Amino acid sequence: MYSDFPGKYQDWAATDPLDLFQAQVIKNESNPKAHICRHLSQEARGCRYLVLWLDCDREGENICFEVIKSTGFHINDTYRARFSSVTEKDVVKALDNLVRPNRDEALAVDARQEIDLKVGVAFTRFQTSYFQGKYGNLDSRVISYGPCQTPTLGFCVQRYLQINTFKPEKFWSLHPYIIQNGYEIQLEWQRGKLFDINVAMMFQKLVSEDGLLEVTEISEKQETKSRPVGLNTVNLLKVASSALGFGPQMAMQLAERLYTQGFISYPRTESTAYPPSFDFRGVLSAQTNNPTWGNYVQGLLTNGYQKPRLGTDVGDHPPITPMRSAAEDMLGNDAWKLYQYICQHFIGTVSPDCKYIRRKVEFSIGGESFHCTGQHVVTKGFTAIMPWLAINDKNIPSFIKGQKIEVSKLELYEGSTSPPDFLTESELISLMEKNGIGTDASIPVHINNICERNYVQVQAGRKLVPTTLGITLVRGYQTIDPDLCLPDIRSFIEQQITLIAKGQVDHRHVVQHVIQQFTQKFSYFVKKIEDMDALFEAQFSTLTDSGRILSKCGKCLRYMKFISTQPSRLYCGTCEEVYYLPQKGTIKLYKELSCPLDNFELLICSMPGPDGKSFPLCPYCYINPPFEGIETLINTAKTGTSGKIGKGAGMPCNLCPHPTCPNSLVSQGVCACPECSGTLVLDPVSAPRWKLCCNMCNCLVFLAQGAHRISTTKDRCPECDSSIIEVDFNKKTTPLEDGATLHHGCILCDELLHSLVEMKHGRSFRHMSSRGRGRGARKGGRGRGRGGGKMMDPKMSFRDF
Repeated sequence: MYSDFPGKYQDWAATDPLDLFQAQVIKNESNPKAHICRHLSQEARGCRYLVLWLDCDREGENICFEVIKSTGFHINDTYRARFSSVTEKDVVKALDNLVRPNRDEALAVDARQEIDLKVGVAFTRFQTSYFQGKYGNLDSRVISYGPCQTPTLGFCVQRYLQINTFKPEKFWSLHPYIIQNGYEIQLEWQRGKLFDINVAMMFQKLVSEDGLLEVTEISEKQETKSRPVGLNTVNLLKVASSALGFGPQMAMQLAERLYTQGFISYPRTESTAYPPSFDFRGVLSAQTNNPTWGNYVQGLLTNGYQKPRLGTDVGDHPPITPMRSAAEDMLGNDAWKLYQYICQHFIGTVSPDCKYIRRKVEFSIGGESFHCTGQHVVTKGFTAIMPWLAINDKNIPSFIKGQKIEVSKLELYEGSTSPPDFLTESELISLMEKNGIGTDASIPVHINNICERNYVQVQAGRKLVPTTLGITLVRGYQTIDPDLCLPDIRSFIEQQITLIAKGQVDHRHVVQHVIQQFTQKFSYFVKKIEDMDALFEAQFSTLTDSGRILSKCGKCLRYMKFISTQPSRLYCGTCEEVYYLPQKGTIKLYKELSCPLDNFELLICSMPGPDGKSFPLCPYCYINPPFEGIETLINTAKTGTSGKIGKGAGMPCNLCPHPTCPNSLVSQGVCACPECSGTLVLDPVSAPRWKLCCNMCNCLVFLAQGAHRISTTKDRCPECDSSIIEVDFNKKTTPLEDGATLHHGCILCDELLHSLVEMKHGRSFRHMSSRGRGRGARKGGRGRGRGGGKMMDPKMSFRDF
């Protein structure tokens, strides 16, 4: 389920974004076609008790109450299984210790979802409508705002501004060199570096005049590098990005797959401390047969393993732990890399600490102090299984206290301070955790969002470099209301959400308070938007100066400009109107044909790849469907496109029920789709490999390759009511007798045509006509597809012109 606004708030043009703050919030099925709620209700019939086996976090608790609502169970007849892995031991233990679902945790999720929905959608709609209607090269389909997303972007832009405003400073440092037992050693100056050349040269003179170094102190000390604490989600995401090269979202997808397959424990946890009852021996024993670290694990079991260091227990789940052994060929390359690290980290937590001897020799010359250090590993400990954290030996020669050594070379090193680098994903995750931005589950989503919105770009080393759009947005927020891009407000909200989950505050009170705050901020933002617009005007081109001339406007008959950067759209400078187009595929003028309803020139949209479908569309009809009741059909269609922002897919010609237009569904529809209630429509530009494409799903049918021309006719098949098509074969490859090239028939019932059909996506419909699968497209509307869907009413009202 997902939170959304009722239908009356879905039209961006008809809804004032300010009204969204007080709008009702409803929950819809994430995938209505799957009918999950109906299935749960049916399965629950006749059952007395409900036991919920869902992810053991707040989101899982929220889903518990969605299931309870769908099944109609009373809370007293409902139980909750709490587990951290899907091993037999954990499942049996959870079954023996069932609890009641936690309504407070579920309400905490509802509160966060309502706040994020209302705040995010209100700001996003206003920003997008304002800026997309003025500038042509923003290269982002939606100018989105999010209470978590925007502060996340703010961190990246803040680092960018630090880099851009950085002024390097020169510094100087003394580097004396000595030769001892045949080794040349550079000594480190106790003062480090100086930013005054004259002072540095003074010390250089003092040292050079003395000429002899005296050994003043020799010390040895055993140092310890502690083994890691348990692995939580945030640390896993940081390592996945910095060491494995996986983005946070991909890392979580891999971890969730490993969890559902039973290879690791639950991957969403904030805890780094194991519970006292944790079975370390059992987990280690499962890894003894691993060809990579099995011998090392066996040594721990034989010689004794260490108890993990005390970490943080936030009361959710134990740290991420391997639950059973696996090999690379079982998991695949990427999942294996993540699993391998999880195993090595866990084994490292129960391994001894790394111990080494640190030796330091101090020198004095001309009143200045210098030193050199060396180190020698005594016990590798956990670094044997985590070699990337190993301490490297560094040998230095032997010295005697009071020994005099001649300086072989004295260097006055000149350097410059350098700016910080762009934030890496790993560093950004640390900042988000430190400032309370997002949860272990949502952090990957927020980072992915700012990348998808073209606010930042991921470059080599997983560095996040803000784009001009991202920088301009944050600078705009800073100009109008810095709170909008700072982490403080979100951190406060997360604290309140935690109190809701603990049952310490009323969730309605928290939501009302936060919404009231943001309502005031939104009103002020709208009032001062021109301050942000001035920054956009300095960075981006207006619609008038963007794009290339493509097609004629049906209102003023002047040419409109096609703007290919996201979101793809046409702009009429005379009418000052914007027409949004499909967001995928290539847009071209379609034979200079015009729509019979509004006189706009038609376009053809071609999806990429050899199997991509093509379809004509009218720019005006696409975002303003001219027929009543067609919106539901449009929202069901899987054209792989997106129409006017905020209104879902638009209406291309292959959904248009116009009774006489030669490009409409009525004219180009051939037969019912075997996969859904849609219609297979002739792709008008698919020659020489002609194909039929469903206007509702991804079903694709290839026709005879030897055809010179294929077209639909007004005739209907008497057997199945599909359209009769006319095929004009090439003379050299015609399958017809006596060299004939012209053939009329139904692709379902005509044996010749049916033998030339190749299903690319979808199952065969060889016997579709005999099973009464549908009647295809007929005059005035689409025929009944599989399942007896309704025909389009031929008397649907047309738009008045």
